[in-house]
Amino acid sequence: MAWLNLINPDVPHSSFMTPCWGRLAVIILVVPMMIISCGTAPQVPSQSEHPQITVTPVTHPQAYYHFLRGYLAEIDQDSSLALEEYRRSLQYDEDSAYLKIRIARIHFANGELSAAVDVADQISIDQLTNSQDLIRLAKIYAGTGHSDRALTLFDEALQREPDNVEAYIGKGVLLLSLKRLDEAEQVFETALKQVPYLPQSHYYLAQIAKERKRNAEAERHFLKAIEQKPDFERAYRGLAGLYEENGEPAKAIGLYEEFLQSVNPHHKEFRLQLVRLHIRDKSYDKALDELELILEDNPDDLSAQVRKAFILGEMGNYQQAAEDLNHILETRPDELRVRDFLGLVYEEMKDHDRAIQAYKKNLEIDPTFFDSTLHLGFLSYRLKNYDDAIYYLEQAINLNPQRAEPYLLLGLTYMQTQQYQLAATQFEAGIQQDPMNPDFHFNLGTAYDKLNRFDDFVREMEQTLSLDPQHADALNYLGYSYADRGVRIEQALDLTQRAVQLRPENGYYVDSLGWALFKMGRLEEALETIQRALTLVPDDPVIFEHLGEIYLKLEEREKAKDAWSRSIKLDSSNEGLIKRFREQGFGEPAQKDTGQPDLPKVSQKPTK
Repeated sequence: MAWLNLINPDVPHSSFMTPCWGRLAVIILVVPMMIISCGTAPQVPSQSEHPQITVTPVTHPQAYYHFLRGYLAEIDQDSSLALEEYRRSLQYDEDSAYLKIRIARIHFANGELSAAVDVADQISIDQLTNSQDLIRLAKIYAGTGHSDRALTLFDEALQREPDNVEAYIGKGVLLLSLKRLDEAEQVFETALKQVPYLPQSHYYLAQIAKERKRNAEAERHFLKAIEQKPDFERAYRGLAGLYEENGEPAKAIGLYEEFLQSVNPHHKEFRLQLVRLHIRDKSYDKALDELELILEDNPDDLSAQVRKAFILGEMGNYQQAAEDLNHILETRPDELRVRDFLGLVYEEMKDHDRAIQAYKKNLEIDPTFFDSTLHLGFLSYRLKNYDDAIYYLEQAINLNPQRAEPYLLLGLTYMQTQQYQLAATQFEAGIQQDPMNPDFHFNLGTAYDKLNRFDDFVREMEQTLSLDPQHADALNYLGYSYADRGVRIEQALDLTQRAVQLRPENGYYVDSLGWALFKMGRLEEALETIQRALTLVPDDPVIFEHLGEIYLKLEEREKAKDAWSRSIKLDSSNEGLIKRFREQGFGEPAQKDTGQPDLPKVSQKPTK
């Protein structure tokens, strides 16, 4: 794409230093690069312009007859007939370099690069009487990877015509593609000495400076290019991109606004850039204003309509977003992505029935529509309709086995239904599709823990942390597991401390740290830490159980009894703790608070 970006002013540029010969071929052959006329800015002719005829291209009458037929065929975009006629013309004028160039250019435009080079090799420099033919031939060689030959021809053209803009630009761009930046820079600077009014040279010099992190110089050249050519879109894009990279989005916004005010108020791409920048700054009202202007030009612009609904959603105005999306669907009922987006909006509104209805409507229209299938699976999971979740997520995997998300969600669904082996199988399959995703490894480790595969659990948690050293859940889970088993206690302390540093207000993490301190025998620190955990999570049975263990170790039996009683009231299914309560001589525990139902365990770490 790099050559396309450099030559075509209507294509946004990015990573301009990478050569791409196939696309260069089409562009630099078919498009005469840049011409200067007195008092006007340089322009790049479009690819649709008719082929140019030079004065007396062929002399033999029969040759000229077939040449004209070939020329007319080119105008009609009949390249096969054009080639046939030019070859017939060449039979009567065998030494015509002009005809050979036309034949080579057609082969080149058709992607027949070897044939183009074979014909071009039949032409000697001495046969070419004007610099334009030299440039045309140079473009063919450049586009077929014969860079040295192309550079020789550009140099010959410049020797004959030192102020030929097209030759300078062609040579400079070729050198850029070869990453010969110093030489390219010299070419563009020389071009400016020959032709001071040359915005394209300033543009490419700006790109070179930007590549070399000489941002002030790049800005200066971009501004000069815009000064010389006020409608130079690529220069605006390049300078706006530079401002964004420098962390100056306000300048980028001002630049786009300047173009829209002074050059073209109907330039959709630049107005969309403003929308993007305003959204990034959370200036949603301004973004909506820009979208309204786009919709004034084209009320049926679907992308603008959907963006407007997205912004309304970002603003929390879900009702209006839903109304706008429904309005779109009234006239475009088959826009599946719009309806899928509507379903997401309904989810945000907690209107789950209408969300499900939207997704299912899409599947009635197209049963293979992946996004709505996946969203139905996820919503069913959220609503704890696990049978439906399994059905839709399995469908999603069948529709697109390369997408990782349904494997993760299906694995989580099996975890909720305590089908741990099935969960592990899904996580393992997901890792095949996305091996660098730490969440897959974390959840696979969790499944292995439930399956009592401790070594496998440790391996996956360590892999999680190698991919994401700040994965707080993995730090907490692994650290707590070590502490609870009484192994690698020093490492358990380090892991839980790191988890708490990342999320100091997470009571479960604080409890894990307290439990590690308890296992190390640092009882006073453990007690203080566990008590802080209870201020963050006041109703967790596991934390009260840990508190009781610490008090028992400190020989404060009444406090231990009270803590364990609280734990058992919160979770009357903990048979192990109830047994220990009795064994310690604490009597028969009350298993419920008066008038209060049993509460489920809510601890975010493995229970004992």
